[in-house]
Amino acid sequence: MSRIGKLPVNLPKGVTVEVSPDNVVKVKGPLGELSQKVDSDIKVALEGNEVKLTRPSDLPRHRSLHGLYRALIQNMVVGVSKGYSSRQEFVGVGYRVEVKGQTLVMNLGYSHEIQFQLCPEIKAQAEEVKKGANPILLLKSCDKQLLGMVASKIRSLRAPEPYKGKGIKYVGEQLRRKAGKTAAAK
Repeated sequence: MSRIGKLPVNLPKGVTVEVSPDNVVKVKGPLGELSQKVDSDIKVALEGNEVKLTRPSDLPRHRSLHGLYRALIQNMVVGVSKGYSSRQEFVGVGYRVEVKGQTLVMNLGYSHEIQFQLCPEIKAQAEEVKKGANPILLLKSCDKQLLGMVASKIRSLRAPEPYKGKGIKYVGEQLRRKAGKTAAAK
């Protein structure tokens, strides 16, 4: 058995799960509602306060799908109950971020400001900056996949460069720094 797939998904208070006949799992909670189509070979059963997944055989395809769908359902349950967040730091002179409704307005060292439209499922907040500190953008959502894609798209607008570390990086991310050129002794 798959070590991940055989674990049951425990449902916290306030979270409900529905499994339709065509194997679509819908998870509802205080922070929202998510759904996921599960492969027809994987059986999803709701037993009391737990969701259990079973596979028909030990074929490599079934083993990989077993763990995958269990992890996706677990992420949905955590998302609608607690939610997910991502913090990004804007490192560089004059780098700024401002939130206007569902639009991010960013100054990233280009000759123009960049406007980035967010999905309605994502909530953004620019944290207050102390003098001399880097601006930080906080993104929150109940959908882990969508949050990761949006955070990665924002990071790609100005990825950190390896010499000075300027760019958009995740808070706590360790960057590999390179040594700059040195003057040759004559």
